[in-house]
Amino acid sequence: MSYRTIRRSRETRDAGVWGFLCVALLLSAACETKPAYTPPPPPKVTVSQPVRQNVTDYLELAGNTQTVNTVQLRARVEGYLEKILFQDGQTVKKDQLLFIIQQNTYLAKLQQAEGNVLAQKASLNHGEIELTRYSNLYTQRASAQTDVDNWRYQRDSAQGTLLTAEGQRDLAKLDYAYTSVTAPFSGRIDRRLVDPGNLVGSGESTVLAQLVQMDPLYVYFTVSESDLFPVLTRPTETLAREETPKYPLYVGLANEQGYPHEGFLDFASPSVNTTTGTLLVRGVLPNADGTMLPGQFARVKLPVGKERSVVLVPRVAVSNDELGSYVLVVNEQNMVERRGVKTGAPRDSLYVIEDGLTGNEWVVVKGLLKAIPGRPVTPEREEPGKQPPETGSPKNSGQG
Repeated sequence: MSYRTIRRSRETRDAGVWGFLCVALLLSAACETKPAYTPPPPPKVTVSQPVRQNVTDYLELAGNTQTVNTVQLRARVEGYLEKILFQDGQTVKKDQLLFIIQQNTYLAKLQQAEGNVLAQKASLNHGEIELTRYSNLYTQRASAQTDVDNWRYQRDSAQGTLLTAEGQRDLAKLDYAYTSVTAPFSGRIDRRLVDPGNLVGSGESTVLAQLVQMDPLYVYFTVSESDLFPVLTRPTETLAREETPKYPLYVGLANEQGYPHEGFLDFASPSVNTTTGTLLVRGVLPNADGTMLPGQFARVKLPVGKERSVVLVPRVAVSNDELGSYVLVVNEQNMVERRGVKTGAPRDSLYVIEDGLTGNEWVVVKGLLKAIPGRPVTPEREEPGKQPPETGSPKNSGQG
């Protein structure tokens, strides 16, 4: 092997070694280089401003409906039940004929009594004529005083007998009228309790059916002693006025949304029940369509106080912990703050905020789990039109 060949072979070998070393150094440097840490962006939350509205405070109470008038229709005379002129459960009108009890006996007694009255009137008329005649004869000395006294007695006796006969006639008229049982008021009649052909009124007044007035209805409820003051001060404010206003109340049944029935206060007990510490109150509800029934559970909403301006936030924005109720607010630096609040009565999907907010804050309504007090967030402001609406009407407001 020549010297050049040996030299070229060494150069080739050295070049390969240097190349391998360079590649190894580059790979080693690349492995030791770490990427720079980029922190994640602040979480996104949805915020909205509180709603300011004029509202009236309400007491939400529980009660039940009852009838204004309920009557048991009874047989007041003895006889066989001849006819029933209604269907069970039917709505009847005032003075509508419902039952007919055996009439022929009482009609005959009435005719007998009227005949007796006519006879006594004739007797009285005869006595008056004879008294006048004998009185004139006595002045002419053609009759004795005893004859005048006798006819005066006959006349007076006929007057008394006529009064007795007229009383018996009136009683016979009443008995005959009792054979027709009519509705004393409009309402819904229950099922019949006696079938035609049965003897009724024998020794006692037989119950024939029960009639219930459906329009209007009463709603009874109780107010706790702690809530009495706002209720009782409203009538006191108007004692000096000539007109007595009707204080409204709103009622919703168990299967209804909101409070669709409007009525007014009718009665309040003069004293508080010492056992329960409550006051019994009654309202009147129109029920022309008959949708409400006596005895139903009723949710009552009673307005108290005057209309006032308040701040409302969605219920989902209000949370609670050991310190009380609070909302999360995003400040101008997009930092989350915990803001303690005092909540009032709920109104639909909103809460009344009595204290803690001015109405200009941006309250977190979505993404509450991402909002941590003292940390930044990326707020997305919600348009006012997307906020839950507040109806303001007690008829449409929810139960709360």
